[in-house]
Amino acid sequence: MTTPTVAPYGSWQSPISAALVASTPIYLTQWIAQLCAEGETLYGLFLRPEQGGRGVVARFLKEGDPEDLTPAPFSVRTRVYEYGGPSFVVHQGVIYFSNYPDDRLYRHQPGTSPHPITADGAMRYGDLIVDPYRQRVICVREDRTRDGEPQHTIAAVNFAGDQFGRVLFDQTDFVSRPALSHDGRFLAWMAWNHPNMRFFISSLWVADVQADGSLANARPVVIEANESILDLYWSPDGALYFLSDRDNWWNLYRWRDGQVTPVCPMAAEFGRPFRPVQRDGHTVPAIAAMYRRQGIWYIGLIDVTSGQLREFASGYTFFADLEVVGESVYVVAASPTEPLSLLRLDPVNGETEVVLRSSELASLDGYLSIPTQVGFPTENGLIAYGYYYPPSNRDFVAPAGQLPPLIVAVHGGPTSAFNMAFNLGTQYWTSRGFAVLEVDYGGSTGYGRAYRQRLWGQWGIVDVADAVNGARYLVEQGLVDGNRTIIRGGSAGGFTTFAALAFRDFFQAGSSHFGISDLETWHRETHKYESHYCETLIGPYPEQRQCYRDRSPVNRADAIDVPMILFQGLDDKVVPPNQSRFIVDALRRQGVPVVYVEFEGEAHGFRRFETNVHTLQVELAFFGHVLGFVPAGDAPALKIA
Repeated sequence: MTTPTVAPYGSWQSPISAALVASTPIYLTQWIAQLCAEGETLYGLFLRPEQGGRGVVARFLKEGDPEDLTPAPFSVRTRVYEYGGPSFVVHQGVIYFSNYPDDRLYRHQPGTSPHPITADGAMRYGDLIVDPYRQRVICVREDRTRDGEPQHTIAAVNFAGDQFGRVLFDQTDFVSRPALSHDGRFLAWMAWNHPNMRFFISSLWVADVQADGSLANARPVVIEANESILDLYWSPDGALYFLSDRDNWWNLYRWRDGQVTPVCPMAAEFGRPFRPVQRDGHTVPAIAAMYRRQGIWYIGLIDVTSGQLREFASGYTFFADLEVVGESVYVVAASPTEPLSLLRLDPVNGETEVVLRSSELASLDGYLSIPTQVGFPTENGLIAYGYYYPPSNRDFVAPAGQLPPLIVAVHGGPTSAFNMAFNLGTQYWTSRGFAVLEVDYGGSTGYGRAYRQRLWGQWGIVDVADAVNGARYLVEQGLVDGNRTIIRGGSAGGFTTFAALAFRDFFQAGSSHFGISDLETWHRETHKYESHYCETLIGPYPEQRQCYRDRSPVNRADAIDVPMILFQGLDDKVVPPNQSRFIVDALRRQGVPVVYVEFEGEAHGFRRFETNVHTLQVELAFFGHVLGFVPAGDAPALKIA
């Protein structure tokens, strides 16, 4: 053992380079973006950062690495609702997928060239499923051919080709997650209307599928009222299972013969997807499901007759996707020190086997920070939550008496959440001597509907207070330096970053990745999916127009007096570039130090290897400039206005 070198926090040399982070697929938030099973074969959608973030469908083999099937330059990806979703499905070994950037559906027999089955035009397709009885793909179709908002419908596209497909249902503003019963007689889906968001208030629909493929007797079996439907699945016996938060938590329910009954009530949030399991070639009355309890993910087997749940795969704290192949359950899982891995679980004896790991970590032993979940007091006598990562590097220690600088990380959404899962992006900072607090502020998922509703009408207030109070808690505990705190976030997290600097005097610097600065402009200009988001989070528009203006950080830019760095993709349709430019121009006018970096060809969330490398390197150099340390290695030159 060598004696650690004494060096200031932030200046430590780390083997976790920007290039390593950018080349690791999990930096793109998802290593395997989608699992899909057909018969005894498992398929996965892999994101390839070294190929510009191209999506590739691969087939898992009995031995060795997965076999890539979809060839370059095709990229399997859907832009429905801008954020995308399930973008491929497999039937009899043939892959049907949405391609980026032309947004057409393709039919691909592995070993041949993909063939388009929809016409070139302003249509997008997502949430693909197969209707084997009528030889077609059923999907969500986004029609962008007309003026105004795009139209979202449940549509069908014949395997052989069908121009733009056939509309099956068009009675609501939004639709999602079509699911066909096993006998092909019924179709179910989720739907919602403006001003609701799917995860605030949504409905569950069922229709009869006619002999000609059309739908009849379409009716809501859960009306759009005071609950949110998260996912759904038909069991072979004809029961429809779905996730609803009608009793505060997203729990599993069963609809059969017109009656809805809870299956496994518990104070936890179940996540999608969930799947029935098989034994001896037959489906048994049990469902494999993922659930989140107090910020930690678990996986278990639910006996749908008794409602009993049996947990397995202990030791993992995050689960991203799940699929059943034969009698095995496959799940993408991680822990704070284990990268995303594909596991095979035996639901009978609970045995767990690692099928595939996203990367090797032997060389990082001694450089990984282990998070602790923290609950801290916040406004109105409430408790908010987060994950605290202390600095960790076996080769370095800080000078005696020095406390580490703190990065407060704010997630996007804003109704998203952090997870206690291995993330090289976080370890990049902790291995250099930063402490990191990932804040699950009021409004985050995973803590029940009441916790999510804390943000209703309070965006820009509750999230800011929780970010400040989380940092203040760590300062009071003597864990971090209260004079060297940075707030950092992307998208809605960028808005919270701006707002914390504009309305509070606590942080010494801020970093925004494609953040929102002007709520009124964003509300008017953003895409359909989020065009009424603010009506729940802020208030009705234009009735509460003044509130939008008062909450907008750009209108309080004169109160921001600490340095900022901003990153923006020029192809971003979710948060357009003007949102970053508004605040940059305001800061420059008043002489606040600011660094602004734009990227051609990047949209909402950076995908390219070189973009992510440059972003991390510039951000580190900026933090060093602001906090007064010299980063290890060659730091890029900063252009500070």
